Amino acid sequence: MFVTSYTPFGIDGVIIRVEADIRRGIPGIDITGLAQGAVKEAKERVRVAFRNSGFVFPSDRVLINLAPAGVRKEGAALDLPIAISVMAAAGIAPPPDNIMVLGELELSGSLRPVRGVLAATAAGLANGVDNFIVPIENADEARILTRNVAAVATLKDALDALVVRHETGSLPIVPVTPQNETDEQNKPSFAGDFAEVRGQAVYKRALEIAAAGGHNLLVFGTPGAGKTMLARRMPSIMPTLTPDEAVEVTRLHSLAGQLQGGLVTRPPFRSPHHSASAEGVLGGGKSVRPGEISLAHFGTLFMDEALQFRVNVLQALREPLEDRVISISRAEGQAHLPADFQLVMTANPCPCGKLGIENSACLCSPEEVHRYWRKFGGALMDRVELRVAVNSPIERIEKNVSLMGRNGEETSEQVAKRVAQVVTIQRERFKGTGVRRNARMTPALIEEHCALSEKAENVLRSAIDRLGASGRAFHGVIRVARTIADLEGGGAIQGCHIEEAVQYRRLGDDPYDILC
Repeated sequence: MFVTSYTPFGIDGVIIRVEADIRRGIPGIDITGLAQGAVKEAKERVRVAFRNSGFVFPSDRVLINLAPAGVRKEGAALDLPIAISVMAAAGIAPPPDNIMVLGELELSGSLRPVRGVLAATAAGLANGVDNFIVPIENADEARILTRNVAAVATLKDALDALVVRHETGSLPIVPVTPQNETDEQNKPSFAGDFAEVRGQAVYKRALEIAAAGGHNLLVFGTPGAGKTMLARRMPSIMPTLTPDEAVEVTRLHSLAGQLQGGLVTRPPFRSPHHSASAEGVLGGGKSVRPGEISLAHFGTLFMDEALQFRVNVLQALREPLEDRVISISRAEGQAHLPADFQLVMTANPCPCGKLGIENSACLCSPEEVHRYWRKFGGALMDRVELRVAVNSPIERIEKNVSLMGRNGEETSEQVAKRVAQVVTIQRERFKGTGVRRNARMTPALIEEHCALSEKAENVLRSAIDRLGASGRAFHGVIRVARTIADLEGGGAIQGCHIEEAVQYRRLGDDPYDILC
């Protein structure tokens, strides 16, 4: 007699068979199969939940086996499967055939929500399981992929669902509540509108290009120049996720235990504090939870004051930016988590932040400035296609004093319409290739979709020779130019598009020289 359940491990996780055997012996419960922490403690919760739900726990020896035995099991999601397996072995419940069960038990017999329900549902469907019993708080999440979901609030409700299934052949299904676009995870996470920021036309243009093509962006400048203020408005111009993208993003947030409601339809915008550990940013832990780069999948990872992050965290971003996946090795095997994110970083020009401010003394020596910027490293900077230097606050106010009243600044809605049009072009262009945005184009796709005019070729060769850029930078300039051309209608790449792309690439190679 066994119950099907699930334990998270990477993006796919592992299907678990919870087996129960009741035999004569000293009353007690033994759990085998690499049970860890909360799973070991489940035997006490299950016993008390039985009694408080009005059931009699078997007075014999109970053995619970969690197969496969070689996989570490953690968390409390196996509480309800263990209780159901004991009920089935004792004849209290009918056989739970072809049903996946998930849920944490309270001593009262009530159920608490668990993480990873969407991932468990996907894994169950892939393995031929098409019925699910989950806590009522996880019902919307499970119903994203299937309607055969029984939402239960207590252990007794779970038993009733099994009885109905045994008698009628189907679980008692509660009508699905329509998804509300005001779900917590779909509320706008930006702090205002583009039109609220006066000036900074180059920075706004760079954000538009980054949002349209999925390019990485570095913005540096003096404190108070508006670096963070504009970056936090980037979600206001990002396009809505496709249904497939939404399911994948929701699955990752579910695995991390951060899902609040149903489907996530807006691109995530993650902004970790600079004190975050490598494990917090990249993912990991004993049960391999998604980190910030995976929670930013199909969205944006915003690293404010990027040079305050630990060097090992910054340098560890190189492989995920290239591969779009993070691989984490554990004794049980290697877990893979998707991490197709775009990186947006801000930085001050020097440790004290005063370099480049007129009538202000910078306290940093040239050696300190260079040591400060060396944290990025050439390999990481080579993956950043857009670099923007912003004006000091005094200069910006002086240049835009006439704009302090009502002005002609574009709103986020206007910019978002252009971005959405370009994203639609890219989805059609790359259909069937596995590539979503211009920033992910392979050399073969660049050759196919990035025809250059004769002038554009000459400009590109001249710029690459002058900058001494790498092969990655060469392709990066073409990708950015492709996005710029798409913003102007999607035709062939012209010389002016290459020139603009090169200007974004040039900035940031030596911030000390640029800002002095």
